[in-house]
Amino acid sequence: MVELETPRLLITEFNAHRDAEAVYALNSDPEVLRYTGDDPFDSVEEAKQFLMNYDHYRLHGYGRWAVFLKSTHELLGWCGLKYHEHDPVDLGYRFMKKYWNLGYATESAHACTKYGFEQLNLPEIMVRIDPNNNASIAVAQKLGYQFWKIGTCEHVNDTRFYRMNQDQYQQLKETL
Repeated sequence: MVELETPRLLITEFNAHRDAEAVYALNSDPEVLRYTGDDPFDSVEEAKQFLMNYDHYRLHGYGRWAVFLKSTHELLGWCGLKYHEHDPVDLGYRFMKKYWNLGYATESAHACTKYGFEQLNLPEIMVRIDPNNNASIAVAQKLGYQFWKIGTCEHVNDTRFYRMNQDQYQQLKETL
């Protein structure tokens, strides 16, 4: 089981019984879903079933992880890596609105990037961002991800793709 720790955060695998209610709340906020292309869950039970059937940890050894505030043990959102068959591994993050603009996305994304390059030895990680999501673009750029291309993701035709490779990470890791 993966557990990452930062000065303020604990990042770990989701637990369906513990986390379903918070995941339901996260995906019920239209502002949170605004740039994702995802539909909200219809119920806490649907969120629980999603988490119970989430098989990325077993299949790939990584996935989207729950992000908790260490001081309160409150679930803030998620951050993590996602396997794609024909594309580089994708870094993603999503947080409850009340935790926006507090540095949690950057802090957790940095930990997941570090894990991807240092523990998984990934050759490359990408970030896919809606072109209107300036906050997520800022997080990716702050971590050193470089603009790569414009493409289609989740039915958004002008998605911005950013990426970082292992060599770039090695050059940047001392400054992050």
